[in-house]
Amino acid sequence: MTTISWLLLAAIHVLPGLAFVRPAMISQLYGVEPSSESFLLLQHRAALFLVVAAVCVWAALRPETRQLAVVVVGMSIISFLVLFGLGGSPTSLRLIAIVDAAALIPLALVAWRAFAKV
Repeated sequence: MTTISWLLLAAIHVLPGLAFVRPAMISQLYGVEPSSESFLLLQHRAALFLVVAAVCVWAALRPETRQLAVVVVGMSIISFLVLFGLGGSPTSLRLIAIVDAAALIPLALVAWRAFAKV
């Protein structure tokens, strides 16, 4: 169940990460034109999502990395949820917030498993 949870967390992060290798997705998903400075930031954001996904896959394969992976993934998910709430819970970002809120379940499982052995 732990490995499946890590791979689920990887999948959640790889989806927005695809915009790094398919920059046209940035315009489709966010309505930001390639000439905008925000486009560059969103592409960088996508690259960071791929890093988080890679960390999740690594944690699925290497138990000794799981504590650090919990911190990385937890910061990704929880920071968005906090910012979403502080930002007035914009309707356009609600689906992302729902997915991240659901991701708290596998995150809690892997966190418990990673830190219970300390």
